[in-house]
Amino acid sequence: MAPPLLHIRDIRARFGSTEILKGAELAVSQGERICLVGRNGSGKSTLLKIAAGMMEADHGERFVQPGCTIRYLPQEPDLSGYKTTLEYAEGGLAPGDDQYRAQYLLEVLGLTGQEDPATLSGGEAKRAAIARALAPEPDILLLDEPTNHLDLPVIEWLEAELKQMKSAIVLISHDRRFLENLSRSTVWIDRGTSRRMEEGFSKFEEWRDKVFEEEEKDMARLDLKIKQEEHWMTYGVTARRKRNMRRVRELADLRQKKRDHRGPQGTAKMAVAEAEVSGKRVSEATNISKGYDGRPIVKDFSTRINRGDRVGFVGPNGAGKTTLLKMLIGELEPDSGTIQLGTNLQMITLDQKREKLDPNDTLASAMTGGRGDMVIIGDQAKHVMSYMKDFLFTPEQARTPVRVLSGGERGRLLLARALASESNVMVLDEPTNDLDLETLDLLQELISDYNGTVFLVSHDRDFLDRICSSVITMEGDGKWQEYAGGYSDMVAQRGSGVEARKTQKAEKPKKDKAEKPKEDKPAAKKSALSFTQQHRLKALPAEMDALQDKIAKLQKVLEDPNLFTGNPDKFHKATEAVGKAHEQLEALEEEWLELEMLAEG
Repeated sequence: MAPPLLHIRDIRARFGSTEILKGAELAVSQGERICLVGRNGSGKSTLLKIAAGMMEADHGERFVQPGCTIRYLPQEPDLSGYKTTLEYAEGGLAPGDDQYRAQYLLEVLGLTGQEDPATLSGGEAKRAAIARALAPEPDILLLDEPTNHLDLPVIEWLEAELKQMKSAIVLISHDRRFLENLSRSTVWIDRGTSRRMEEGFSKFEEWRDKVFEEEEKDMARLDLKIKQEEHWMTYGVTARRKRNMRRVRELADLRQKKRDHRGPQGTAKMAVAEAEVSGKRVSEATNISKGYDGRPIVKDFSTRINRGDRVGFVGPNGAGKTTLLKMLIGELEPDSGTIQLGTNLQMITLDQKREKLDPNDTLASAMTGGRGDMVIIGDQAKHVMSYMKDFLFTPEQARTPVRVLSGGERGRLLLARALASESNVMVLDEPTNDLDLETLDLLQELISDYNGTVFLVSHDRDFLDRICSSVITMEGDGKWQEYAGGYSDMVAQRGSGVEARKTQKAEKPKKDKAEKPKEDKPAAKKSALSFTQQHRLKALPAEMDALQDKIAKLQKVLEDPNLFTGNPDKFHKATEAVGKAHEQLEALEEEWLELEMLAEG
């Protein structure tokens, strides 16, 4: 096996009095696809920064193969010091890199390259940072939450782009589907140490549960051994005559081992305070329309949402998901059409932008809403310290200002506040942001058991599949369509995923009327293709070339006249592989031809 391109080992890192990494290790070989998983605060991002050389460990070794190029994508990119997004994206290139790839990636990601970094939204800054990281096509890509702030078209494009790249990838993400589709190995950061499994994320939870089960058995055996030794110390005949100092020391060691053992971090305990049952009809829209500045956001849309429905809203950023949602829950009037709300509705809203949190408020005060030391959950009162523990906060954090909480901690705080209020309608706007996978699982179970109605805006495909009874998606030009089932069901019925908005592309010639020669480019024809389809059209020739090379190599193996008699198994395997490769090549050629015709037509 070839030596790793990057190897960090025995990594220790401490923040204040807390040691978060205690001998962790990460090895990355050529072409590997590794997902880095663990609870919020377990040290995943810290380990990735140390691997990238962005941070010094308190102890440990870092080895990088000479000539190996590494690019790191942070959770929150910093574009300060750059005049344009193109200048920032090109800042990641090295001599000899393709200087045009940065511009190409920016355009694919919906940016021109001339944007002022100071005016960018979180999503636009993330797209610029992705272009900077991917442009050099490095040997190793270290990606920390790359899907944060991205909409579904860009997420699916990024997934397809990473699949075809030759770079080794180390990935941190809360997007379960993204992890499952990209990873081939899993490194689990747990209680400061690392464990590795040579399978992708789809096998992680089963493996994690087995580890915890074995730990429980080991601790049970340790308890039994301690009891046996304590019994000997008290009742053993030999012990009464003369103490065996070796066994005394062993018992002390066993007790110390038990004291030092840190069990797995607890799981948040979520419960929702449910109000009285609402009427059967929650919201009924009849031919509603809404527009801004002459652009149709929603046009002639009708639906009926009943008690107990779980409705997902999907579409690219800026498509109007929040506008449509606000009309359906009565917070916004349509320009035309009617909205009829049901009776006895009590709503709670989870705000993805954290706008309802006072950054100077303390955690305990934010939990109670400034009403003393008790949290009112429905008609019951619970002490704030106990309620904090339910959401994995420690008593020492009670006086911590909200502004210093991590993104995951703020997410848990908002959940705690929202779930304490009585409701029969939940409005969840990107509830999965910054939550770890275990907390997401629990939130999903809570929503599944909820007797009320759920409105869910999300870019998390797996979460949509688990929760939704129907999905409302943008079809373009203000048209919205409702599909039965989750996101995957919508894709199966529709024939494609969510496509990017085309408005910006259409408006570009109006801003740059002087640059008429650029209109001769085939961009207008290719606008019929989604991000994923555009990527496939560009990637297919390379894939077909690779298959043709594979077929040629297999044919050389089969040309050996002694192969069949000398090694019949190898002959049959090579023959079967050639047949499969030819079938794959034909399928790729058909796909390429269809996309070419669609792009031209």
